Amino acid sequence: MSNTTARAATTFVETGEYLRFTEFLDNCQRYRYIGVCVGAPGVGKTISARHYSRWDVLEPYFPRYAYTKKPPSEVACCRSVFYTPPVSSSPSAIAGEIERRRNLVSWLVDAAGRTGKSKVPAEIPDRTELLIVDEANRLKVTALEQLRDMYDRDGFGLVLLGMPGLEKSLARYPQLYSRVGFVHRFHALGTEETSGIITQRAALLGVSLAPEAFVDEGAVAAMVRITGGNFRLMQRLLQQVERVLAINHLAIITPEVVEAARETLVIGTA
Repeated sequence: MSNTTARAATTFVETGEYLRFTEFLDNCQRYRYIGVCVGAPGVGKTISARHYSRWDVLEPYFPRYAYTKKPPSEVACCRSVFYTPPVSSSPSAIAGEIERRRNLVSWLVDAAGRTGKSKVPAEIPDRTELLIVDEANRLKVTALEQLRDMYDRDGFGLVLLGMPGLEKSLARYPQLYSRVGFVHRFHALGTEETSGIITQRAALLGVSLAPEAFVDEGAVAAMVRITGGNFRLMQRLLQQVERVLAINHLAIITPEVVEAARETLVIGTA
């Protein structure tokens, strides 16, 4: 299954942590700051950034329908570009890909807002107000300098997403770090919210478990403890729970079912 297919199978869950994340992104966009967001793997940084930027709506136009197919009207309000750098790439290649994405997003925004037979303008204004760079820990100093130069020249907000420690690494580059206006820590969910998602919104994580399957409080508590509020672990554990129930023709999730599901997973830093 491709990453795009896997994402399509899961409906986004707007949590309290996501709402705090959107406030951080809004401020970086509004004040044109550089923001740094750090969090453990699996807590939801990437999927939250994609949802905020509507990237799952925009991405199918790269490159198959670029400049040919009219996008849905919701694209008209998009002002963010999402980018994940490859493991190894030159600063010029990174700049070129970001520029390509900015140009296409600007075209899509303009096309989505056009009505009837209105003509395509000779020059489409740049719509980029926020650039979100995922996996920023991959970036070498020359790539960071390239991003800083683009930020200075073009006046958009810039957000770097990465693992804990990214903010300390960036502090070694004063020309970039002096421009950082916000540092946001993306936390795992709390116990109550984790329990609510597992028991009431499991379908949004791509599994088909009936609400009555969660009547055993001990089993629910075990799932909350094992996942620790980590979205990726929640999804993986629930998928294995669903598999164990099906294999054993069971309807109720018990602590034994949860333990059997846990034993099939490699649970570390997700």
